[in-house]
Amino acid sequence: MIHNISLPSGEFDNCHVEDFFAGCLDVGQHSSFQYIESLRVSSHLFIRRNGEVIQFVDFTKRAWHAGVSSFNGVNKCNDFSIGIELEGTDYIEYTNIQYTSLSEVTKLLMNAYPKITNKHICGHCDIAPGRKTDPGEAFDWKRYLKSF
Repeated sequence: MIHNISLPSGEFDNCHVEDFFAGCLDVGQHSSFQYIESLRVSSHLFIRRNGEVIQFVDFTKRAWHAGVSSFNGVNKCNDFSIGIELEGTDYIEYTNIQYTSLSEVTKLLMNAYPKITNKHICGHCDIAPGRKTDPGEAFDWKRYLKSF
């Protein structure tokens, strides 16, 4: 499942997302962090703007990235999905190197988990419509799905 995140929104190249996923975000650093102070969120992978891939949760473990969700009639997507967060927003183009890293990770995951196919790859917006919009209109699904 493809997501996006930046903390504060639209600001990149800082440690706030990593701190958030690690549960040690200093909410006093930005007023917008007060809104997320009580949230406990994690992702399997985070892909920075420079293409660096950071793993937070083992692929065999549950990460808390989907929230209230349903995919193909099955609820609680956190129980059976792999979450990949791209450093970004719905409206700012992702970088070429992010697409490269995402494609490489996808190929590795598909190799390791044969049940992962193109029809099983989706965005947060697809499993929580009306509640979530990421990875957003800036994400080029056609480009991504043709890359592996």
